[in-house]
Amino acid sequence: MPLNAGAETDYGSVPGAGLPAGEGASETAPLLAPVPIHQWQPMNREQLETTAGGSGWRAARCYLVVLFWLAWMSMLAVAAVIVVISPKPVPMSLKWWQKCLFYQIQPELSPDVQAEGSEGINVVCEHLPYLRSVGVGALILQGVFHKKASTANLTESLETKTQIQHLLTEGNKADLRVVLDICEVNLLGNEIIGNSNTPSNHSATDVLRFWLEQGVAGFVICDTDPAFSVETLLGWRAVFEEFSTQQEERILLVKQMSDVLRPLTVLTQSNITLVNVVMRSILPKSQQPLSSEEVAKAIATQLQTGQEDMWTSWTFGGEASDELKRLLMVLMMTLPGSPAFKYKEEIDRTWDEKTPHSEVALFSTLIHSKSREEALLYGRLTFLPFNTTNSFSLSPFSNSSVSSPPVLAFLRSWGCVQFLVLLNVWPEPLSLDPAWTPSLPENWVFVASTGMNRVGLTSLYSIKLQPYEALVIKLFKPEG
Repeated sequence: MPLNAGAETDYGSVPGAGLPAGEGASETAPLLAPVPIHQWQPMNREQLETTAGGSGWRAARCYLVVLFWLAWMSMLAVAAVIVVISPKPVPMSLKWWQKCLFYQIQPELSPDVQAEGSEGINVVCEHLPYLRSVGVGALILQGVFHKKASTANLTESLETKTQIQHLLTEGNKADLRVVLDICEVNLLGNEIIGNSNTPSNHSATDVLRFWLEQGVAGFVICDTDPAFSVETLLGWRAVFEEFSTQQEERILLVKQMSDVLRPLTVLTQSNITLVNVVMRSILPKSQQPLSSEEVAKAIATQLQTGQEDMWTSWTFGGEASDELKRLLMVLMMTLPGSPAFKYKEEIDRTWDEKTPHSEVALFSTLIHSKSREEALLYGRLTFLPFNTTNSFSLSPFSNSSVSSPPVLAFLRSWGCVQFLVLLNVWPEPLSLDPAWTPSLPENWVFVASTGMNRVGLTSLYSIKLQPYEALVIKLFKPEG
């Protein structure tokens, strides 16, 4: 058959099923129809609403935004409520006797007001501004009254009354309060006038009222006195409240002479406070200086004793060497409560010295830290039984060595602030064992030491305590 067959053969036009071309369509026609190209144009509002789902989408979106902010505000409110109701340390309002340092002094009181001895009232008055400058807040005047003095002698016929009044006046000028020590003075004994059997009209409350009128800030009694009873103290409390104001409260201190303080049952029955401060001794009484073992045992006993509800004022109590006295001063200034130092112990050594030295620097640093750091004012005390890595002979005449005694230590914490106090009462250097303190942070900063020769940052496990050394270090936080 010829390739150029006639048109009648219709060879070049093959109509296919499903093709748009009909009978007689040309073979050269395209199989797919071209799509017309339209130029892009933005959609108008109607087209957008149609594409987004209509006008209801706009309302739904508004509802979602409002719901988001309500949920966010609700979470913020819940977080604020949790912060408010969650337990947190709240500083209490401290009284003046809870913030000050007590200084016990026993001057020589002479019947001659003009007499000036080295230990007389006039010398004490000259140094009152200095005592106030180093942080002393109140003087405890001891030895003023004879133990067998009558109530009349405590007021009217007291020969040294003028000198005490002078001390009260000078103390008021220096912003120093004066507390009278009437410990072991029998104020409740039967008073007899002359040789007759007529009882005296004076009473213990008359004595208290007389000296409170003169400006005395309070009194000190012993827990072994007959006056230490609920009936007597209730009557005395009424007298104290009569002279007390919101800014100036008159107080009663009890010197604990026995091993255990006798409880006052009225404290559990009402809100009446019969005793403001309890004066406790760190060391037991002794005629000779205590050994390192005895001092360590006494300190450990005090640290492991739970805190009492009554405010504590710490004193030395027993005798100790000069090295241990500086260590005990650090202990007293860092324990919860108000320290009470005695004349001829620490502060008075600097009276005649014009230049500061390590004792003045140590005392000033401790009182400054205690007055402004909440961890030392309100903080909790946690006794830490540290172990050491050295070997130590308990007896200088013993040839055998035993494991060294633990470093006495306790932690004062308040919120995020932590103070660690380390005490080495032994005549040998001691190092800490890291295995015994896994929960404590490693980085600390020195606050004070007995030699005042340590400054800057330190690692807890690199500290080596020197003989009879006490350290006060504070937790170091770079972001703080």
